Amino acid sequence: MSFIPFIVLIVLIACCVAVFGNATLDGASQVSLLVASAVSVLVGHFSKRLKWEDLEKGITDKIASCAPAIIILLLIGAIGGTWMVSGIVPTMIYYGMQIIRPEVFLVSSSLLCALVSLMIGSSWTTVATIGVALMGIGKAHGFDDGWIAGSVITGAYFGDKLSPLSDTTVLASSVSGTPLFTHIRYMLYTTVPTFLVSSAVFLVAGLTMNVSGQGNVTEFMDGLQRTFVISPWLLIVPVMTGVMIARRWPSMVVLFLAIILAAVMGVLVQPSLVHSISGSAGGGFLALYKGMMQALYGSTDIETGVPMLNELVRTSGMAGMMPTIWLIICAQTFGGTLTATGQLQDIMRLILRLVKGVASLVASTVGTALFCNIVLADQYLSIMLSSQIFKDTYRDKGYESRLLSRSCEDGATVTSVLVPWNTCGLTQSTVLGVATLTYLPFCFFNYLSPITSIVVAATGWKIKRTCS
Repeated sequence: MSFIPFIVLIVLIACCVAVFGNATLDGASQVSLLVASAVSVLVGHFSKRLKWEDLEKGITDKIASCAPAIIILLLIGAIGGTWMVSGIVPTMIYYGMQIIRPEVFLVSSSLLCALVSLMIGSSWTTVATIGVALMGIGKAHGFDDGWIAGSVITGAYFGDKLSPLSDTTVLASSVSGTPLFTHIRYMLYTTVPTFLVSSAVFLVAGLTMNVSGQGNVTEFMDGLQRTFVISPWLLIVPVMTGVMIARRWPSMVVLFLAIILAAVMGVLVQPSLVHSISGSAGGGFLALYKGMMQALYGSTDIETGVPMLNELVRTSGMAGMMPTIWLIICAQTFGGTLTATGQLQDIMRLILRLVKGVASLVASTVGTALFCNIVLADQYLSIMLSSQIFKDTYRDKGYESRLLSRSCEDGATVTSVLVPWNTCGLTQSTVLGVATLTYLPFCFFNYLSPITSIVVAATGWKIKRTCS
């Protein structure tokens, strides 16, 4: 009975993809999640005689738990608009096209994002800032969107996974009862080999691809210079943002201050562009205020004279995040009904019966984390639920807690971005302007990590037991 809502959701999503294609997330997926939620409620009511009040509380609690993520999404939408209009991202693209050679672009972008994410501990911030700039550089060189986004996401999630500043890293270690740096050191055995393999693929791909983008580079640089004031002084904002993150300021505070700094910089450095965005006949402060507010919350169409570049510098602000937020709320509704009815717990108990040795235990943990990413659409919930389900099993079988924490991260953190309706998949596809299913085949690190985790467990490498 507990599988019925999942079957309904899978069938509905499959039909939506077949009918709507890449437009599935514009509304069809949201409706599918609500229909599956209704099925879950009906199954729970008739099979377990649950009261509506209990089900409603489960739904509202689940939606409330994602409130911080929704606020961060709105701030990311605003930072995308202000950093573009102020000329920060265009400046990064302009200088980056002169520094990074096409032959090593893919591996360089992956390594650069890995370094930035490792230092700041946030894949979301890395993708929303340096990742957007790298998308522009890659397009100018003639690379396919999927390859560029794949290299950016690979690096961003590698750094996020190993950074002591990362919230998912801290969460995985804390809920499993593992010291933070013990958890990070243990992840090196699965994370580093996987990243090296992914980097090798990007290096070979870059060296063998026949990209003829030199004309695009020149055209892009000319278009950026015509439209924006390109200045190294604009890089003060990302530098200050990095300093705030390094000092472990709260994410919302950092993003908000980064938006304010970019807005001020935009008014001072790009007054003509901001005024044109406002559409006001007169000039003055009010026109600048209107133009920057438009960049914060709404869409901007900036004419550069280069059609491909126009697509890159177009922004949607906070309003562009609303379909994503709509989907998150619907996904959390589905997750809330599954938890409140006990259907998710029923399925997990079935999985635990299949656990025999360490390889099957790790495979079950990784599979459960991936399953939760698909069903609950949130990496934090996936980490917490996977750890809660298997914590006693690891202890009873005598395995160290660090094996549990590593398995949860290998299964939850890196795969969340591969699920189109997951908060991570939604955010990164929206920020980069690349559909999840387009970049998925090129996120080698993200889908090889769970496999590596299982293979390492099967070999018994560095796996110790606390008791016989």
